[in-house]
Amino acid sequence: MKFLTGALRRTFSPAPRKAGAKVVSGRLAQALSALLGTALALTALPASAHVLQCVPYAREQSGISIHGDARTWWKQAAGTYARGGEPEVGAVMAMAPSHDMPLGHVAVVSKVVDTRHVLLNHANWSRPGMIERGVLAEDVSDAGDWSEVRIWFAPIGALGSRHNPVYGFIYPEAPHAEAAPALELASADTASRVATATM
Repeated sequence: MKFLTGALRRTFSPAPRKAGAKVVSGRLAQALSALLGTALALTALPASAHVLQCVPYAREQSGISIHGDARTWWKQAAGTYARGGEPEVGAVMAMAPSHDMPLGHVAVVSKVVDTRHVLLNHANWSRPGMIERGVLAEDVSDAGDWSEVRIWFAPIGALGSRHNPVYGFIYPEAPHAEAAPALELASADTASRVATATM
C-alpha cells in the first residue's frame, strides 16, 4: 500500500512547466492503469478457486460417493449406504436443513468421545471454506438420540448456541441385508414341505 501511495503522489505532483499538459495526462493515465491492474489482480480468482463446501470435503474424507446438497445426502444414502442413529468413526453426520442452514450440512466423525460428544472434521462451518478438524459436537436432543446437536464455532471459541437438526449418520459400508420377517420364512418353509409331500 505504501508503494501505491508513493506512486500516486509522484504521479499527481505538478509537472514541470516545460513538459506541458500532455505529460500530466500521460502520468494520470499510467497511474490509473496501474491502479486498475493491481485491483483486478487482487480480486480476480481462477475458475477453480471456489470456496470449499462441506459436501466435497465430506465425500473425500469419508469415501461416501454422494453428490448434491448436504440436505439430500440422507435420502440418497438409502439402499446404497448403511444409515443409523449412532455415531461411528468415519461416518458422516447428515444434518437436516433449517432456517439458518437451508442446504443442510455434512461432517465426518473423527472420534467418538462419549455417548453425547463426538469430534468432527468438516468444512465451511465457522468461516467460508474453512476446514476444521477434531471440533466438538454435542448431542443436545432430549432423547439422547443425536437428532439435535451443537457444534464448535471458531469465532466464539465455544460450542455454538444453535441447535442443529440431524437426520442421522451415514456409514461408509453398504447396508446390511435385512432379515426377512419370521412370518414370511415360516410360510415359505411350510410351502416347501407341502410341495415335497405332494410329489
